[in-house]
Amino acid sequence: MKHAYLVLLFVAMWLTSACEQSDRSMNKGDHGASATQTGTDTIHNLSITTLDTEKAYELCAEALSGYYKAIWNGLEFDVSRYVDNQNFQRYTEKKIKSQYNLFRKNNLTYNQVKEVKMDAEKVDIVEGEQNVYYLKMNARIIKDVGEYAESTEFLVQDLKGKLVIVDWYTSGKDSYDSIMRGESQVINNPAIWENSEWAGKLK
Repeated sequence: MKHAYLVLLFVAMWLTSACEQSDRSMNKGDHGASATQTGTDTIHNLSITTLDTEKAYELCAEALSGYYKAIWNGLEFDVSRYVDNQNFQRYTEKKIKSQYNLFRKNNLTYNQVKEVKMDAEKVDIVEGEQNVYYLKMNARIIKDVGEYAESTEFLVQDLKGKLVIVDWYTSGKDSYDSIMRGESQVINNPAIWENSEWAGKLK
């Protein structure tokens, strides 16, 4: 069901982009372009392939599910399986440890995560020096008692033939990312964790 939904989503996005490109080409001749500007990066849906975006979705879904089970259930989470950058790895490991310790301190870890259900609210590709996928994922965290929902934004990049997460931001007033990085962040810079000075301030 998930794959069928994604395929329909990607086909609809492709058709929409193709129509926009045709209209612009008629109005602008050879200078027409199907792109919308977001910050300093360009979102260009025509470069998206169903196979690659499905892989990016599956990577983020797996990482997000493992993350919630790590911070609530205390399960091991191998950050290096999903993240290549050392600064980003350290931040994510600290985030998991901090969240789990906070929940344990407040006697909340007894109510464990049973299942994490997800859907992709938005899938795009950010074109820079290398193709980077942007995904906004909505997660529903189902626990022994009750449930809650959160939205998380990801940037996924193909590095030497391997898809890795290059940024990961969960919004929400009291989320760890909002507290440490600030609220209402724009997630469009795949090289953000390469800035050691910036990353060092988050230690």
